[in-house]
Amino acid sequence: MTEKIHALTTVEQWNTALEGAADKPLLVFKHSTRCSVSAGAYDELMNFLEDAKGPKFDTAMVLVVEDRPVSNAIEERLSLKHASPQAILIENGKVIWSATHWNITYSSLEEQLSEHCEK
Repeated sequence: MTEKIHALTTVEQWNTALEGAADKPLLVFKHSTRCSVSAGAYDELMNFLEDAKGPKFDTAMVLVVEDRPVSNAIEERLSLKHASPQAILIENGKVIWSATHWNITYSSLEEQLSEHCEK
C-alpha cells in the first residue's frame, strides 16, 4: 500500500482517523479485493494520489472482506449504507461526499477534493 494511504485494520484505527478529520479532511476508500469493479476504482484512486502533490487531506483504506468490523463501524458511525468500492470524504466528522462503484474516477476525485480541499 502506498505511503499516502493509511490502512484501517482495527476499529481503533478508524476512530483515530475520524478524530483527525476535525483538523484535515479524510478520504476513506472501502475496497474489496475480490471485485473487479473495486480493482478499477482502486486504480483510479492510485492514479489520482500519484498526481496529488502534498495533499491537504488524509487518505485511508479498509479492506472490506478482511477487515469487516472496521467496515461495519464506518457504516454505523457515518449512517452511510455500505458499498464496495466506496469513496467517502469526511470533514469534521460528517460525510461531505461519497461515491460508489463506477462513480469513483480520477475526475470525480479531482473535482470533489479540489472543491473541498487543496489538492
